[in-house]
Amino acid sequence: MIKAKYKHRVIQLIDSLEPGGAEKMAVTLANELAYEIDFSGLMVTRCEGDLSNFINQKENYIFLNRKKIIDFGALLEGRRFLKKNKVEILHAHSSSYFFAVLLKLIMPKIKIVWHDHYGNSELLKNRKYFLLKSCSILFSTILVVNDKLFHWCEDKLLTQKIFFLLNFVVFDDKIQRTTILNGCFGKRIICLANLRPQKNHSFLIEIAQKIFEKNPDWTFHIVGNDLNDDYSKKIKSKIKHANLQNHVFIYGSRTDIQNILEQSTIGVLTSSSEGLPLALLEYGMMSLPVVTTNVGNVSKVITSNENGFLVRYDDLDDFVNSLNKLIQNEKLRSQFGKNNKTHIEFVFSKNATLKQLTQIYKTI
Repeated sequence: MIKAKYKHRVIQLIDSLEPGGAEKMAVTLANELAYEIDFSGLMVTRCEGDLSNFINQKENYIFLNRKKIIDFGALLEGRRFLKKNKVEILHAHSSSYFFAVLLKLIMPKIKIVWHDHYGNSELLKNRKYFLLKSCSILFSTILVVNDKLFHWCEDKLLTQKIFFLLNFVVFDDKIQRTTILNGCFGKRIICLANLRPQKNHSFLIEIAQKIFEKNPDWTFHIVGNDLNDDYSKKIKSKIKHANLQNHVFIYGSRTDIQNILEQSTIGVLTSSSEGLPLALLEYGMMSLPVVTTNVGNVSKVITSNENGFLVRYDDLDDFVNSLNKLIQNEKLRSQFGKNNKTHIEFVFSKNATLKQLTQIYKTI
């Protein structure tokens, strides 16, 4: 029997369980808060996915199968679940804030914490927010993952309480190890990034072309949700056009991330925009050295010449040169990897984040 430290009753609310930063954090918080509070559950509105394999307490989980914007059946099912479990706080992640507001309209005593994981923090000026602003008057608190989002929410929305909350990662040893990466062990470059434009895989392919010229035995491995949409087709076409089919591999969504990282040598991210990417924390937990573009709050995770290299998001030569330094120097890779793990364990501590979050719940 789990003995709770805090008398909170909280549901993590998310629209999907397809692997992504916000989705992973919702599941992780639901799991880890079970050891901290009276009740910790998870509510998913629109679609399930691979992350359903990570849910620890299935009895505290509900999938609503919401079919439309205002789905009365899903709303009533959600309300029944909240009432049954005497839930006090809805911790809504990303786009699920709208469903949270609908629930609050029929359950006025429910408090909403909105967790903003917006990844395009370099393009906040283009963010549409009319509906979000209207809904924000009903939020008790907003949580953000980087400084730019903090200032944006402070300026644009109607919620008074805004907190910066660090991400953290937890690997599940029970997940079956199924993925076997192509290429040679000790010469694999991993990129954990869903196939969508902000992750800038086109830039990654350009880097791979340059690396292949001098290091043909090193390979690149892209792991992340693949919608097989126009963006995905464009990336695959670019790989084929560059004749890199045996050098750059796309695996789609995978759940055995720890297993994948154990087979990898260097972690990279080529994003044009980010919040605070979980991929970098996962690299660090597995002692990987990193080369990444310097966007969002990436610099809070990676410090150049200490645990990796930070590169301007459009600087191809600098990225290639930084990657080559790690490829050619095993000792440097090992030192950066050790430094990375130490940094992640010290700064992005699960215990510190959970303690802060439960204190935020207490203020509500």
